[in-house]
Amino acid sequence: MSHAADLLLFAALVFGIIALPGLDMAFVLGSSLTAGRRQGLTAVAGITVGGAGLVAMTTLGIGVLLKVVPAAFNALLLAGALYIAWIGISLLRADSAFGMQAEGRAVPAWTTFRRGALTCLLNPKAYLFMLAVFPQFLHAAYGPLWSQALVLWLIIAITQLTVYGSIALAASRARGWLVRQPAAGAVVARAVGVMLIGAALFTGFEGWRAM
Repeated sequence: MSHAADLLLFAALVFGIIALPGLDMAFVLGSSLTAGRRQGLTAVAGITVGGAGLVAMTTLGIGVLLKVVPAAFNALLLAGALYIAWIGISLLRADSAFGMQAEGRAVPAWTTFRRGALTCLLNPKAYLFMLAVFPQFLHAAYGPLWSQALVLWLIIAITQLTVYGSIALAASRARGWLVRQPAAGAVVARAVGVMLIGAALFTGFEGWRAM
């Protein structure tokens, strides 16, 4: 298979993974619905930077270390589960910063950016992809590993920006109606919170069972 064919296959796999509903998508959706377009796009930016961190970790071999030392990987899963559960609980709290509010009164952009990056960095689905799939597309015959990793990250980043950015924009349009319907807005925010907590419980259980 040629390098170009490899890249096309990788792009298809990345799109399939990112388009599947998951923690990153839920965070973008929740941020955009509850705090507006700017916060939704800020969440997307944070997740994209988190993706760069995952690529760097995998390229430097840290991902391999986590795979070789199961306890470290399981501890990471548990840490991610706790963090994700905390975000979900924040959404469930009626007076939390994630509640429906005017865009100007939303949580600071840096907070949303940081949460987005951490959500990506602690996302079990992302780690499984990076450990099982990403290394298969790094070949010595194609040149320096760092340049190959950069190209693969660009594919990931463009896909994240396209998919999650579209979700953020669509959700921000729906937000206008939700702001005028406080009860419906609260239901949506809490539904996203329940989804995040459910994902956290599943992730935590998997990590605990493997220990």
